[in-house]
Amino acid sequence: MIIGVPKEIMHDEYRVAATPETVEKFIKDGHTVLVEHNAGAGAFFLDDAYKAAGAELVEDVREIYNRAEVILKVKEPLMNETYGVHEVDMMHRGQYLITFIHPASPVNHTMVKKMAANGIIGLTLDGIPRISRAQNMDALTSMSTCAGYRGMVMAAERLAKFIPNIFCAVGSIKPANALVIGAGVAGLQAIATAKRLGAKVYAADIRSAAAEQAKSLGATIVDLGVPDEEAMAEGGYAKALSPEYMAKERAALAEVISKMDIVFLSALVPGRLAPVIVTEEMVKSMAPGSVIVDIAIDQGGNCAITTPGITDVKHGVTIEGIKNIPGFLPTSSTWMFAHNVYNLVKHLVKNDKIELDLNDPIDASILVTDGEKLVHKGAMEAMGM
Repeated sequence: MIIGVPKEIMHDEYRVAATPETVEKFIKDGHTVLVEHNAGAGAFFLDDAYKAAGAELVEDVREIYNRAEVILKVKEPLMNETYGVHEVDMMHRGQYLITFIHPASPVNHTMVKKMAANGIIGLTLDGIPRISRAQNMDALTSMSTCAGYRGMVMAAERLAKFIPNIFCAVGSIKPANALVIGAGVAGLQAIATAKRLGAKVYAADIRSAAAEQAKSLGATIVDLGVPDEEAMAEGGYAKALSPEYMAKERAALAEVISKMDIVFLSALVPGRLAPVIVTEEMVKSMAPGSVIVDIAIDQGGNCAITTPGITDVKHGVTIEGIKNIPGFLPTSSTWMFAHNVYNLVKHLVKNDKIELDLNDPIDASILVTDGEKLVHKGAMEAMGM
């Protein structure tokens, strides 16, 4: 196959979908790899290294979209301002796209419909199931590790006070209070990072098993009052709560949030919009100078007033809505991501081409558009289809 690796065009996105190491693996597997000039420069993977690995370097990204059978990206397709054309419109019918599409997120609905209309076969990395044989393909887990660490560091940078307990000549300053909502991979990494920074850490998750893991890292658990049968889906994921239990969760968190200096949001339901857990009233209750980091923003966000893609200040609270937090750790996150993508392609390729088996839970879970229509259930539900 001919595999294309364009440079990411999202603002402040420095990751790339392949490293010289994974390019060399693709070529050993018999594929041709086209890499856009300077695609990896932001992550410190330079053109000379790609060339030495056997990649063909391409100046004009339109050539990559024209020639490649498979496009590997990090983020969803966007408008390419250099050429005045959307990345989806550079693609051709029957071409495969492997990236984080986040098809259920409202901001991506128009783009996903355009993919279907253009005959693109979209495979989304946020659909990889958490099963043992898919672990080395699970880019969502890899990037969640990065987002949990870097997101808490960003909170520390934005916070207007010390995080650890500080003793000085005029007295002592109490440690900051940090609440992590959603104790999945990102949340656990955020808890560990907040503890290392010296915060007093609290955690909340509707799943009792996840809450126990947070407790094992030293967090004080906020009881949300949701029974496991309402909270836990197949594979250990969180379920979408009924309106009744959603109200109970918000009620349990309202008083706690008012006392927090940092609120880290990472609660997700696979394939669906992120649940809105933090209301505007809760934000108003926080002390001026506090910080919310909403890493669930790619799937709509856990805070009702997070502005996607930017850092904002509302009601005196800094709300971090940056969509590509792992991109702030470009070398480490690219290395992890590129290996996940290589392993996925290796799984999908049979007889020198991608052959989807919709009886395989990996293939079925990642398919967004099949070359003719939108087939992703979560996206269709979010669109009211």
